[in-house]
Amino acid sequence: MNLVDAFDAGSGTTCVVGAGGKKTTMAALAARLERAVVTATVRIPIFDEWVARVEVTEEPAAIVESALTEPAQPAASDGNDSAGWPLGVVPAREEKRDDRYLGYDPAVVDRLAPLDLPVLVKADGARMRRFKAPSEKEPQLPSTADTVIPIASVHVVGEPLSKELVHRVDHVADLTGLQPGEEIRPADVAAVLASESGGRKDVPAGAQTIPLLNMVDTPELATTARKVAAEIHDRVDVPRVVLAEMRAGDPIVDVV
Repeated sequence: MNLVDAFDAGSGTTCVVGAGGKKTTMAALAARLERAVVTATVRIPIFDEWVARVEVTEEPAAIVESALTEPAQPAASDGNDSAGWPLGVVPAREEKRDDRYLGYDPAVVDRLAPLDLPVLVKADGARMRRFKAPSEKEPQLPSTADTVIPIASVHVVGEPLSKELVHRVDHVADLTGLQPGEEIRPADVAAVLASESGGRKDVPAGAQTIPLLNMVDTPELATTARKVAAEIHDRVDVPRVVLAEMRAGDPIVDVV
């Protein structure tokens, strides 16, 4: 199974949440789609280097609709349309930091759905950590989301529950029963990703959840990730759990 098929990302709106590889996952998917829109409902680091262009606009649907009418150009070496795909759309740069864009209100992203092309959305933040649980105000999911991908890095298994690796330690503790400093187990990662207060929080009715265990870069970590995947399936009905190393040329390690 290829990366796009693993997440059913060839059409509709795909949202990434969690920690441990949201941006790399979006970039990997965008590179494998003929035409895709990349955007966010929360702050997102500057991503100009992995899209053809970024348009700063309060009306992203109008920009995307205009781009769809542009004549197609020969595909670039990465398979993307050199005329301007993948296309990034954002409302503005953050005033206090010039290394991040702001995100749209989810209702604005909803307006992209009728345009009938893949839309990739960053829908929460993690402050560069590898595991997280959402706050009361997260995630910011558009109502038109078709797929939500909750992400965790498998590297956290066996490590202590600490702010160095985990965003919102107290929220993870609430979902797992762990105390700060205790070792994170496969069941703990699964508990967060499968929870309606964790990786499945506020997923719209009719949308599917496909968890991703990222940074699976050794055979030992693949074994650990399969344990997490089995624990997820024991807790909740999801179509599949994807094991990947998103920085690799062929990211998929396994699909459980």
